[in-house]
Amino acid sequence: MPVAVIDFETTGSSPGQGARATEIAAVLVDDGRIVGHWSSLMNSGARVPPFIEALTGITNAMLAAAPPAEDVMREALRFTAGCPLVAHNAAFDRTFWIAEAQRAGCSQAQEHPFACTVRLSRRLFPQAPNHRLGTLAAWHGLPDAGRAHRALADATTTAHLLLRLQQELASRLGADAANGIDHALLCTLQAWPVARVAQLLAGQGAAPAR
Repeated sequence: MPVAVIDFETTGSSPGQGARATEIAAVLVDDGRIVGHWSSLMNSGARVPPFIEALTGITNAMLAAAPPAEDVMREALRFTAGCPLVAHNAAFDRTFWIAEAQRAGCSQAQEHPFACTVRLSRRLFPQAPNHRLGTLAAWHGLPDAGRAHRALADATTTAHLLLRLQQELASRLGADAANGIDHALLCTLQAWPVARVAQLLAGQGAAPAR
């Protein structure tokens, strides 16, 4: 089953503080490769603060010509239907995923658990300089997906990071276990104490972590 890697660009840090999504992307990953992608700007009527415009390059004029946020969110849910979800700093993206879906009348989005590549990276690569997406992309030598802080570029980079994390897990669990690295295992791993990751993987049939 494909997993969908999600990324939002927004007007602020929290829907609870009035922030809205300005762009969403979803990248599908299956069988060790990227198999699909989709993205759209989304017009909620919210204004983009100048510092966000400078960071993302998304302007109020661009959003004025974008489709309504509710329509975009419904299309995102159709594109990712049935897919487990992944994001980098997933707590942020999941909050907007739920808030925008509820505004679009799609309350079922709240049922989706997210695997988080920040939390997974902390457990599998604690030696990384930090776990920001740009740092990890450079540290792992991931493909250049384009301008950071645009939804499709960030989702694509996160998808490549997910593939690298899955490769690391496969190497620790043994080559025969590669197909068993499913979303449920990722969600279990990200919640596990860092100091006990080797113990968890040993329980999955792994050799001790390197």
